[in-house]
Amino acid sequence: MKKNDKQLSTNASSSLVKDELAADQIEALSAEQQQQLLEKYDTESNTRKIVGIMKWVIYIGLLSFSLFQLYTAVFGQFTAYIQRTIHLGFGLTFIFLLFPSFKKGRKDKIPFYDYILAIIAAVTGIYWTLNYERLVSSLGSITQLDFIVGLIVIVLVLEAARRAVGLPIAIIATLFLVYAFFGPYMPDFLAHRGQSLDQIVNLMYFSTDGILGTPISVSATYIFAFLLFGAFLVKTGVGQYFNDLAIAVAGKLVGGPAKVAIFSSALQGTISGSSVANVVTSGSYTIPLMKKLGYKKEFAGAVEAAASTGGQLMPPIMGAAAFLMVEFIGRGITYWDIAKAAAIPALLYFVGIWIMTHFEAKRLGLEGLKEEEMPDRKAILKKIYLLSPIILIIVIMMSGVPVILSALYGILACIIIGFINKEVKFGIREIIDALVDGARTALAVAAATACAGIIVGVVVKTGLGLSLANSLVDLAGGKIFLTLFFVMIASLVLGMGAPTTANYVITSTIAAPAIITLLAPDVSQALVPMTVLLSAHFFVFYFGIIADITPPVALAAFAASGISGGDPIKTGINSAKLAIAAFIIPYIIVYSPALLMIDVTIWEILWVVFTALMGMIAIGAGIIGYWYRRINWIERLIVLASGLAMIYPESFSDFAGLAVFGIMFLLQLATKDKGNKPNNKKLNTATN
Repeated sequence: MKKNDKQLSTNASSSLVKDELAADQIEALSAEQQQQLLEKYDTESNTRKIVGIMKWVIYIGLLSFSLFQLYTAVFGQFTAYIQRTIHLGFGLTFIFLLFPSFKKGRKDKIPFYDYILAIIAAVTGIYWTLNYERLVSSLGSITQLDFIVGLIVIVLVLEAARRAVGLPIAIIATLFLVYAFFGPYMPDFLAHRGQSLDQIVNLMYFSTDGILGTPISVSATYIFAFLLFGAFLVKTGVGQYFNDLAIAVAGKLVGGPAKVAIFSSALQGTISGSSVANVVTSGSYTIPLMKKLGYKKEFAGAVEAAASTGGQLMPPIMGAAAFLMVEFIGRGITYWDIAKAAAIPALLYFVGIWIMTHFEAKRLGLEGLKEEEMPDRKAILKKIYLLSPIILIIVIMMSGVPVILSALYGILACIIIGFINKEVKFGIREIIDALVDGARTALAVAAATACAGIIVGVVVKTGLGLSLANSLVDLAGGKIFLTLFFVMIASLVLGMGAPTTANYVITSTIAAPAIITLLAPDVSQALVPMTVLLSAHFFVFYFGIIADITPPVALAAFAASGISGGDPIKTGINSAKLAIAAFIIPYIIVYSPALLMIDVTIWEILWVVFTALMGMIAIGAGIIGYWYRRINWIERLIVLASGLAMIYPESFSDFAGLAVFGIMFLLQLATKDKGNKPNNKKLNTATN
């Protein structure tokens, strides 16, 4: 391994920006620097920069991809096999043209073998269309040619996922294929009768239980539509407006830039499904601003990483995994049901980060931005109409309109807003560019969902999900907390290095059944209470996502350290501390589903939210070591205990925690002017 190819965790800082970002500099990173960071930490952004005629061939091809998806969204989809295989064919073809075979590969030229792979991918993509009648009528029996084509598709999907998504998911999918073949030779609790190579190929490409299963079905419909919506939002200038609005709202508050990062990242989460992309987009401005104010490098990077990761938990879009959740849970649940259930947990997550950044700012004696550093609030409020596409989508989904139509209406609203907003260039060229950008973003999602389909197919065919669920429950001795703890560890490990869509598919297929098995034993899927299904899926959804900020593989935190110049591992540890709410909220959801707003009264919701908020204040004070004044270790342990008691959803623990919290609160008020005072260092010393 070359010296400059060491693992990210060994890098003390990023050579890309550490020289450019002095402590007193607040300029945002240039577009080139942002792209370099994305390519370094985000596999999906590591694409070739093709020039010449092939640039336009790819451009037209991606445009065709979007037009195909729009046509089927407006006029109705083709049959499942045709819709999904064409979608997959487009995705694989352009992945081999755009993504180099290795991260350090040439970006200005397409090697001959990738042309060959792209052509093969295109041919296999239309194979189902050309042979549809025969394949459907064959009732699952395949010819030798079918077998060869199916085997090629499996290999192409694994290679495309490796290039566009990352090595972890390709390795996991390969191990599952090996498991399917060698089932009889596995340990007793994992053993199954095994699948022949013919059966595996048939399952993977000639049924809707493998590569062409639910994950890629969602990619070919809902996810693509909302990725296009996000691309149009960017073209209309909404992304930049999020930053401006966040500064106007939170800039002058105590520790203002950190709160700007939190607010902006929550908004950015509505148009981006990538934690790393959120970090680079928002953090290129907010992290230097936090350092300028006086936050340490690692803390500034951690705030942005934690907030950006939380963007995927924030309705209405929640990354792409929420659309998969609708399909995986089934039972007539709608996307709006998922978004509504996610609202309170997401708010608690961001409130938790907000509380801790506030206490850290008070501890350091930091103020907000000065008046001269603030943008013109009146000018920003005049552009509040830029948020109308997002508001429109929420209203439309609440009214029961199908999700795809909601996205189409949102795209139409973006086009109208684009022509109204005179501060951005918007015309026919920008509309076409948005269609191309949306298709380009969808490539990695298509590869991830196709690869995830391999995992789902093996799990369903072999019964692995139930076997692992029973094993986890047995390992935990049937105890709820221990089972949840083991599922949390499994979800964090499985989520490392995988994007939202892939890690949710993996964790919901492998880990969620353990929770369902424990909470609803001996009950068929059709009879499992909806609260149990949602609790289990949200539990793994949260822990799969926060793997992005949990060392040792904390890609969002590493990207933030690339901007701040801080140590990646320390940034990751700080991110995990700030996101403590994300480690607690999933447990609350399982123990007290009232947070999901299903089958509960308004008073039950208010009580759970109130105690959870008080608990987050106590935990934040305990972790940071500051409330109204500095608090010693004994006081920190006491407030931490009171916070955990309030968060634990039992009446006795709630009242006991509130009582201790009240006593500590009054003690803080009585002694806030005594003892240790905030450390009023010069603003630039904390960055050293």
